[in-house]
Amino acid sequence: MIVKFTKLFLSLLFLQLLVPARVVLADTGPKPTMDFEFKQELTGEQVTITSGVLYECEQLDCSDASPLMEGGPQRFTCEANSCHALAYGFSPYHRLEIQFSDGQTRQSNIFETAMFNSTYTVTVRPDDLLVEGQLSLERFSRVTIILLTGVCVLAGGGLLIGLIILRRSKRT
Repeated sequence: MIVKFTKLFLSLLFLQLLVPARVVLADTGPKPTMDFEFKQELTGEQVTITSGVLYECEQLDCSDASPLMEGGPQRFTCEANSCHALAYGFSPYHRLEIQFSDGQTRQSNIFETAMFNSTYTVTVRPDDLLVEGQLSLERFSRVTIILLTGVCVLAGGGLLIGLIILRRSKRT
């Protein structure tokens, strides 16, 4: 009788091991982003963004440009003075095409992906857009900056100690 209960208990325990205790979600990792802040070099009334398209390119001249596909979290959205892109992965080159409240559609220069989480300043000019990447330490966490600083200090200290040992060994 005890053997029967033991077999039943072990069978149920084994079945529980096959069933996951938590729900497993795929695609939960971080996604690269692009943030665009617009500043205007226009005289007169300031314009606002009405719509926009982010073109992705593999070629340097953007001859193979195609709009960023919308699917799942991947999309390109704009507000009055800024735009944001989130993707599973970006192509190396890009071009913006933005329609403004003055009815004019302006295209940007071809620009490269700056970082995993990129920030760009877009200058609105009378006939076109100028996109410039911004390197910002705000994108790095405080822990990352501290670790990189520590590694640099250790490497510098190691080089200094190695240089001292090398010079002393040459004297003797």
